[in-house]
Amino acid sequence: MTASALLAACSSDDGDTPELVWYTNPDAGGQAKVAENCTKAADGAYTITTQVLPQDANQQRIQLARRLAAEDPDIDIMSIDPPFTAEFANAGYLAEIPSDLQDSLREQSFEGATEAATWNDQLVVAPFWSNTQVLWYRKSFAEKAGLDMTKPVTWDQIIDAASDNGGTVAVQSNKYEGYVVWINALIAGAGGDLVSETEKGVDASIDIDSPAGEQAAAIIEKLASSPAAPADMSVAQEGQAGATFGSDAGAFLVNWTYIWTNYDQAQPEVKEDLGFARYPQTVEGEESRPPYGGIGVGVSAYSDNIDESMDAIECITNAENQGVNAELTGNMPASSAGYDYPPLAEIYPQELLDLFQESLDAAAPRSVTPYWSDISGGIQSVWHPPASVNSDTPADSKSFIGDVLQGRSLL
Repeated sequence: MTASALLAACSSDDGDTPELVWYTNPDAGGQAKVAENCTKAADGAYTITTQVLPQDANQQRIQLARRLAAEDPDIDIMSIDPPFTAEFANAGYLAEIPSDLQDSLREQSFEGATEAATWNDQLVVAPFWSNTQVLWYRKSFAEKAGLDMTKPVTWDQIIDAASDNGGTVAVQSNKYEGYVVWINALIAGAGGDLVSETEKGVDASIDIDSPAGEQAAAIIEKLASSPAAPADMSVAQEGQAGATFGSDAGAFLVNWTYIWTNYDQAQPEVKEDLGFARYPQTVEGEESRPPYGGIGVGVSAYSDNIDESMDAIECITNAENQGVNAELTGNMPASSAGYDYPPLAEIYPQELLDLFQESLDAAAPRSVTPYWSDISGGIQSVWHPPASVNSDTPADSKSFIGDVLQGRSLL
């Protein structure tokens, strides 16, 4: 131990450039390019290298949490999915962001991005990108079905249109976080919440057993039992849903912003037929609450380079680098200034860029609580597979989630 300390001191005295290790979620190279940009901007003060986490969000959480629980100093910067932000902050895993940097990040970021990055009234991660879902549709199919897509549509309408005309409604409903994203959006669209009073921890109010929960269950039950249900509905994640939409039976799809460029090379005929609209309404006449996703960038409390890492996350999340990331990955900026990045206007129609921002303003983030993993796991256990969902599901899930939070049941 003494020898290690002496070596570390010598290394510091020698003026070695700190290497900041940034653990990123998988993407199409956006974060690696941003790391390169910020290394160049640092002008020798530090370098940033990237390590890629697993594809699955829950596995990302597990890998980071294990390393952080062991106080591993080899993690400096982390890309963190919004539902896990409160858990990491509550556990003391995140270094405190200086107040002046918090202020500037709040000023530049969308309100929803700020809410998702906040715990105990402190901004604990820097909003990097903010994603939302829209309703993608095949223009030829909507025309055949007689749907006016310039007006709001409901889940019932698109399920009926697909069922009556040989199409599918592609969703994310495997037993994973993406399914809970859909359930949350359905319930929020009916004016409800999954949970509230999250400041009470395990004693939070579990609100899923409500009229809004019943409306969400009815929509899932209707789709799962209809001709519009894809054959792989119970195992569909984003990629499978996109493939279904690109097939001959493709009609409607709810999915993230990257879909606009998803078919450019492989299926240009699908891209030519690709339309977009606001996320479907749960209740006719009531505004939809699209899903909210994204990434916040945090600094490990156990990093040996906290000051440099704070400087780095300010660079990583500036408007230009948010634009660079969006250009390469389709994951859109967490700030309106990021949308001004000129190449985005060459890739996306202005109407679509406006829809993304409108949808972010109306989006329904998942509940900010350190116990989100237990709540989400409880929902997945009871609501999956979709074909099993019925009017009893909301009440059953409320009971099970309560038992999990109180230690009476295991996931």
